[in-house]
Amino acid sequence: MSCVFCLINEGKIPSKKIYEDDKVIAILDISQATYGHTLVIPKEHYDDIFSMPLDLYLHLQEVVHKLAKEITTKLNASSCNILNNNGELAGQTVKHFHVHILPRYENDDLKITFTDHGNKVDLDELKNKLA
Repeated sequence: MSCVFCLINEGKIPSKKIYEDDKVIAILDISQATYGHTLVIPKEHYDDIFSMPLDLYLHLQEVVHKLAKEITTKLNASSCNILNNNGELAGQTVKHFHVHILPRYENDDLKITFTDHGNKVDLDELKNKLA
C-alpha cells in the first residue's frame, strides 16, 4: 500500500495544495502546528534525504525557499522555521521525504528546543572524525 503522501499525490486522499510542479507538491499540513504550516513533498517516493537524488533535493529546496518567503510575507509571520526529519529517532512520522515550513508568530506555542551538550563533547576529536 502507498504511503499517505503518495496517496495525496495520486489524488486518492484530498489535500489543500498550494503549489505544484512536475517534481514536487506543497500542501497545507492538516495539523497546522502554526498558522500556514506547509509541507513540501517530492511526487516520487523517497523514504528520506539519504535516498533522494541530489538534483531533486536541490529543486525541492528551491521551492521551499520560494514558498517560505511567500508564506511568511502573505501571512504576516515574523519568522519561519524550516524543518526536516530523517528517521524515527529524528521525529520522522511519515516515511516519505518532506520539509515543513512553519511560519512563526508571537505566542504561537510551538516549542523547538536544542539542548546544549557542548561541555560533554571534545570538538577537536569530533572534527577529526568528520574531516
